[in-house]
Amino acid sequence: MTDKPEETMQQADDETFEAAMNELERIVKRLEENDVPLEEAIELFQKGVALSKKCHQKLQKVEDQMDRILGEDGTLRPFQLEREDGV
Repeated sequence: MTDKPEETMQQADDETFEAAMNELERIVKRLEENDVPLEEAIELFQKGVALSKKCHQKLQKVEDQMDRILGEDGTLRPFQLEREDGV
């Protein structure tokens, strides 16, 4: 692993959520092995933290988008759940 943290963040920006999660899972599995040299473990950990942060940001963005729906006139408006009992 030779990615620098800023390179890792740029790569994470370009990745889909699914690709980032797959890479994060690969990193976790590698770190769980007992034979990872310290230097590699540190680099993997840094990359994992960057990927985790990016996944969280992507999820937050989706959550924000889900909080809005299109109104009948085509404009975005806040999404509010309505209970069936009218309360």
